[in-house]
Amino acid sequence: MLLLIATEFDLEAEEYVSLPKGEVHKKKEIVQDVTLHDLDAANARPQGGQDILSLMGQMMKPRKTEITDKLRQEINKVVNRYIDEGVAELVPGVLFIDEILFSIIGTDMNCPHGIPIDLLDRLVIIRTQTYDVADMIQILAIRSSVENLVIDDESLAYLGDICQRASLRHAVQLLSPSSIVAKIKEHDKICKEDIEEVSALYLDAKSSARLLQEHQEKYIA
Repeated sequence: MLLLIATEFDLEAEEYVSLPKGEVHKKKEIVQDVTLHDLDAANARPQGGQDILSLMGQMMKPRKTEITDKLRQEINKVVNRYIDEGVAELVPGVLFIDEILFSIIGTDMNCPHGIPIDLLDRLVIIRTQTYDVADMIQILAIRSSVENLVIDDESLAYLGDICQRASLRHAVQLLSPSSIVAKIKEHDKICKEDIEEVSALYLDAKSSARLLQEHQEKYIA
């Protein structure tokens, strides 16, 4: 039996680091999200004094200055310089206008939809229409293909009837449980009877609301 005794260990080796001297400087980075309109409005607002009387005067008598094209160009130059220096980052976005509530006051401009021409040229107008039965059946077919579900045309037509009676969302939500029922019954694809069985188990929002209204006296108010 051989016994080895170590005389030195790594723990005994110590390295001394000199203590730094001087003041400790901390660097704090603040990220603020602003829009170009915020910068335009902030620079268009008249700047007064910083004393209490000037601040009270600005609050009691707010003044507004028009945002001119020259001001916008100057703001764009400053923003571009900040981007080149790495101080700022331009994050593109999309503005969705659901309803047109613009009105051009004090001008004789006749603009489509009440929107100025320079803004209208930068918009993408997307026309939306209500889905018909053929569109909803096509959406259901695409959704079935995405979820790797095999369904026949008769079942798609039956789901189209459910869309008209209930909603497209409810019909889409019936696809997954119908596929489970089809697997249990060892069907190669989703059949109409599978959807009928699942549809009897799950109520849509309209049917549920109608059922609650018909039996409201049986529920605790």
